[in-house]
Amino acid sequence: MLALTPQHRLLLAVDAVDFRRGIDGMAAICLQRLKEQPDSGTVFVFTNKRRVAVKILVYDGHGFWICMKRFSQGKLQWWPTSEANVQAISAQELNVLLHQGIPSKANMLPAWKPIAMPTYAHQAAC
Repeated sequence: MLALTPQHRLLLAVDAVDFRRGIDGMAAICLQRLKEQPDSGTVFVFTNKRRVAVKILVYDGHGFWICMKRFSQGKLQWWPTSEANVQAISAQELNVLLHQGIPSKANMLPAWKPIAMPTYAHQAAC
């Protein structure tokens, strides 16, 4: 089981890929098209041409995971279009995407918020 956290680096491959590829083929796409090391711990997210499925590739330090989700109904409502081959995404945004939502319309709170340091009475006396 993969648990995605705000600390993970997640990258979406902008161009669709052939889902007949396995781990080695997807890792080759990371190296050749995305110019990223597939064994870096980055979570790579791909979609197919019809946008009815998503594949995720990640190296966990011991080996590669490859996960695929094929939607039982419909297809992705959103996928980035860009001159770049890759686009960064947060874990929250990926969760919305995997539920066929549009991340920019999801009204999510930031993954991190600043915490004010408390002031204590004994600090003032020092």
